[in-house]
Amino acid sequence: MPAPRLRTTPLPGIGVQYELTTRRHDTLSVIAHRDTKRTLNVHHDDDPDSAGLSLVLTGAEALSLADALLPGHNNPNLLHTSDFGLLAEQVTVTGTSYWNGRALGETRMRTATGASIVAVMRRSHAIPSPGPDFRLHGGDIVIVIGTREGVDGAHEILERG
Repeated sequence: MPAPRLRTTPLPGIGVQYELTTRRHDTLSVIAHRDTKRTLNVHHDDDPDSAGLSLVLTGAEALSLADALLPGHNNPNLLHTSDFGLLAEQVTVTGTSYWNGRALGETRMRTATGASIVAVMRRSHAIPSPGPDFRLHGGDIVIVIGTREGVDGAHEILERG
């Protein structure tokens, strides 16, 4: 059986559409909207307007579905694991967080946990290697790399209310 092929189609002003045709000739389509929503469609012939199923998922629901499809880790925040015992996870800073508006250096993250903050996702762009003067804001997604214990400690610090 040939390897599955995933077709990617840019949708200007909307996002990107990914299509996978199964061995039974069903087509699974995911539209990745720019606002983090995902639309999942299934159709049974070459007509994408003949969708037998269409679901609109929030970003969090899409992450949960991805976690279910990749059952190796059971953690929706897990981004990557390695043979070196390190992993990368994302932690969201809420609007009511103690850290909202505070400088990253105030967390004392690396000293307290050994984990490193390697990037912050803010709205639709990434801030790589933020320095200690970088101010966190509600809605920021912080990318943390470290050992399991270090990343768990980072969650405890950043999820402080």
